[in-house]
Amino acid sequence: MIKKIFRIANMECPACALRLEGLEDDLPGIQQINASYHKQTLMVAFDETVIREAEIVAAVGKLGYTVRTE
Repeated sequence: MIKKIFRIANMECPACALRLEGLEDDLPGIQQINASYHKQTLMVAFDETVIREAEIVAAVGKLGYTVRTE
């Protein structure tokens, strides 16, 4: 299992965080998600044999959010 923190550019409110945390129910291989709109971060624990990081980033994008690369 891998834990990765993604920086989300346009997460603005608690509803945004809840929406992103809903990915846990939608994507196979996700073990845990914690979103913070204050910090604009999304921590995802996932099984890398089931889902790739790029698939998580794409799912975040489909919800209308942007993952920042730093």
